[in-house]
Amino acid sequence: MPRNDLHKLLSGAEAPHSHPEEGEAAIARALEAAPDDAEVRLAAYRFYYYTHDYTAARIHAQVLLGHVARRLNISPDWQEVGPMDADFTAHDYAPGLYLQVLVAMGYCAARTGDRAAALELLAKAATLDPTDRFGGAWLLAQVERGSDT
Repeated sequence: MPRNDLHKLLSGAEAPHSHPEEGEAAIARALEAAPDDAEVRLAAYRFYYYTHDYTAARIHAQVLLGHVARRLNISPDWQEVGPMDADFTAHDYAPGLYLQVLVAMGYCAARTGDRAAALELLAKAATLDPTDRFGGAWLLAQVERGSDT
């Protein structure tokens, strides 16, 4: 779908706190029109994250992670991905987005009480991001301590 069409579809989704119903309707329209578009999934993840619907945000993040994995030509199963599968230390878009989404999934898991998944996701992020550029190791330590993230 052309970029301008995506922007039209997502119009109204940019203000989740002030107009959540309008935003959710825009996200639903965009998902219906382009369910396989990575930008639409990213917008859906962000919308649900900022409206604190961590269950929905996690679902969209997981789909987005698959998109980024394909772009990096790595396993679609994040559990099978290792540090040598891509240059996760590079300051390139795709590796950075992969790490961000992995941390986001871990955060969402923690916020919804799925501690086991949060620990697993964040441990993977920490393994792939040795400098902790995206905070996965820090967040992992918080979850391990039992902190309310």
